[in-house]
Amino acid sequence: MIKIYSAADAQQTILKRSTGPHTPISKTFQEELQRVFGEPLTPEAAVARLLADVRENGDMAVTEWTERIDNIHLEAFRVPQSMIDAAFMRLDKELIEALSFAANRIHDFHALQPIPNWTTTEMGGLLGQRFTPIQRAGVYVPGGTAPLPSSLLMSAIPAQVAGVQDIFVATPPGRPDGQIPDVILAAAAIIDIRDVYAIGGALAVAALAYGTETVPKVDKIVGPGNLFTTLAKQQVYGIVGIDGIYGPTETAVVADDSANAAWIAADLLAQAEHDVLASAVLFTPSLDLAQAVQVEVGRQMESLSRSEIIAQSLTFRGGIVLVDDLDQACRLASEYAAEHTCLAVREELQAACVEAIPNAGGLFIGERSFEVLGDYVAGPSHTMPTGGTARFASPLNVLDFMKISSIVQLDDQTSATLSPIAARIARSEELTAHENAAMKRVAAQSRKIYE
Repeated sequence: MIKIYSAADAQQTILKRSTGPHTPISKTFQEELQRVFGEPLTPEAAVARLLADVRENGDMAVTEWTERIDNIHLEAFRVPQSMIDAAFMRLDKELIEALSFAANRIHDFHALQPIPNWTTTEMGGLLGQRFTPIQRAGVYVPGGTAPLPSSLLMSAIPAQVAGVQDIFVATPPGRPDGQIPDVILAAAAIIDIRDVYAIGGALAVAALAYGTETVPKVDKIVGPGNLFTTLAKQQVYGIVGIDGIYGPTETAVVADDSANAAWIAADLLAQAEHDVLASAVLFTPSLDLAQAVQVEVGRQMESLSRSEIIAQSLTFRGGIVLVDDLDQACRLASEYAAEHTCLAVREELQAACVEAIPNAGGLFIGERSFEVLGDYVAGPSHTMPTGGTARFASPLNVLDFMKISSIVQLDDQTSATLSPIAARIARSEELTAHENAAMKRVAAQSRKIYE
């Protein structure tokens, strides 16, 4: 059963963002760390050990730790092209068509994103910015509890649109025999990804960041993952770029009394089934809707395959927040800054609600634009900022795979005008070589004038 909270109670419980640097870990997880590493370690220390070993020992370290962590011995990490092709041929035709359709929409959406190269001659000479793609990207596709071909499509396709030359996919070996599920390999085949590696978690991040005998070193690593993956991305940042630090997935739904309670319940349940730490929250001023959704959640849960995960998620991380009015609902939703914010309100109120919620990874406007479509086929990447980072971060997009170079090509007169000003600022900073470099241009320009 999903609980109904007052706004005040919700702010002290389910809406309260953790201010600590670490995610609490269970006793079972602590015991697993002890088993793998032979001593009690924090997750941060465990990841640091994995990273250091892969950096020093490459493929051998990846092999040994994969066997110790997952009880899987890998003879090779790179998946042969023949296995990718065979997986594509084995997969159900209807599923191939669905994945292909999604891939095309994701591509078409991102192809519309403008690349804002620009120049101006209005400041003397030529100034501007040039956008160029990074050369190598690593895409991590999580697979701890379920294969996620959608995550491969959502992360790799924006890189392809950006013009990234080399894209390398890493994903956990999902079966006891060390093989990657067919649906992941088929998704790679659909978008012509040829470099796929059966490596999971922090080991995948380490291999992509440092390079091994088998895995090339990349320029940037993207994609969500578990706690180990996230900590690894934090620790290699600076050696490579990363897209963001992703936590458990989350949805905030803002609804008025016009909303369909069965649909709202279904949306909350879809979010909660991701993970016991997933967050699904409804904000509404309607007690009738809140109670109807509460009943629908209980009824629909009975037939769902991941009902145990859903129950834990809704009990500890989800809920229904009863607010005074829609203004308060929008304010609280924006303060929460959820990964997904869904608006199930009357059409005439939608624009005002959008304006009142500046903080959201993605805005899903209207009950027909529900979040599950965003997960798979709407178009934008479903890799979005979590944990309140939508206050300053953005969904994965084409520009994440590009870098900016500033263009400075000044004409002689502008250079002569700016040089003494630069020299004066350099002198105030006691950087005499800087001053000297600027003043030599001033002297040269003066001689040119009198020649």
